[in-house]
Parts: sequence; structure tokens; C-alpha cells
Amino acid sequence: MAQEGRSSASLWKNLLTILGKDRIVTGATSHSADGFASFFKRKVDDIRADTASAPPPVITDTATSFLSSFRPATDPEVRRIIISSPTKSCSLDPWPNFLVREYVDLLTPYVTSMVKVSLHQGHLPDSQKHAIVSPLFKKPGLDTAEMAHFRPVSNLTFLSKIVERVVARQLNDYLAEHDLLPRCQSAYRRFHGTETADRC
Repeated sequence: MAQEGRSSASLWKNLLTILGKDRIVTGATSHSADGFASFFKRKVDDIRADTASAPPPVITDTATSFLSSFRPATDPEVRRIIISSPTKSCSLDPWPNFLVREYVDLLTPYVTSMVKVSLHQGHLPDSQKHAIVSPLFKKPGLDTAEMAHFRPVSNLTFLSKIVERVVARQLNDYLAEHDLLPRCQSAYRRFHGTETADRC
């Protein structure tokens, strides 16, 4: 816990785990990994089938500007993202995140180079397209025998999260600069909360 002394979210998560109040259920269900995979895939297939015959959306407004490509990432930008990233790691990562942060000045040029290639090619390398998917119990007290009471949570590789954050920052900067952000959307925006979504 000493590593997470500055992160209140991490401290609360550890405290809830110690008290046994976390929502992750381990060994409390007889469902198999294959069973969960089939169930979650079936949910996606059902949604696609239900919306297959829906008419395409009518788009009336046309943007006055276009984001044709992402700019190359810079070392300072990637370094800031690494330093501000959570210390948690994915088992798919070749090294734990605390080591990346400890040797950030040495590793940043290499990470930046990988990010630049991903942005230039428009996709992640195959090695970064994997995730560890775990079923997370939605709410304590629900029946663990019911698969619908679980939701899939993906633990992604550190490099893929770095690329994701670079893209998100550039996209948000572009939308804000060209005044393309919707006036009434508060979710997923800086300095806004979902509570303010209906106050416009």
C-alpha cells in the first residue's frame, strides 16, 4: 500500500478488498471461462441482430473541419502520460509498471517510438491487441448462478493504454479547438460530471 499512498482510489480499493467488500467474485461461482465467453458473445450477437434492420442515422450537420491524421507523439507528452498512469499492471505486460516509471527517462524514447508507429499505421501491433477479461460481479447480494449478474472487465496492456491516452488527448484537443463538443454532454469530459448532463 505504500506505493499507492498518493492515490485515494487505490487506497479505497485495497481497503474494500481487505474488508471483503470488493465486487470481484473468486471461486464463488461454478461458471467456466468458456461459459462466460459464450454468454458475453451471445449478448453482443443479440444486440447486433436486434439492430441489423434499423435504418441508418440521418446526419444533417456537416463538420467544417476534418482530422485527417494524428500528429506524432513527443517524448515529453509520453513521459507525462507514463508518470500519471496508475501503477497497476497487466499480466500480459513484459515488465511491471512501477519499473517503467522508475526508469522513465531511459524508456520514454522507445515507448514514444512505438506510439508513433501505431499512430502512423492506424492500428496497434498484434502483440497489443490482447486483454485479460474477467467477469466482475455487478452488485453484492445478487445470485452468482446467474451469468447476467456479471459484466466483463478487460485488463489491457500498458503500451495499448499509452496509445489510447495519446489518441484521446489529441482527439479532445481537436474537438475543443473547433468547438465540436456537444453542448449537453457532460460525461467523459474534463471538469464535468454525469450529474450535470441535464443542466444545459
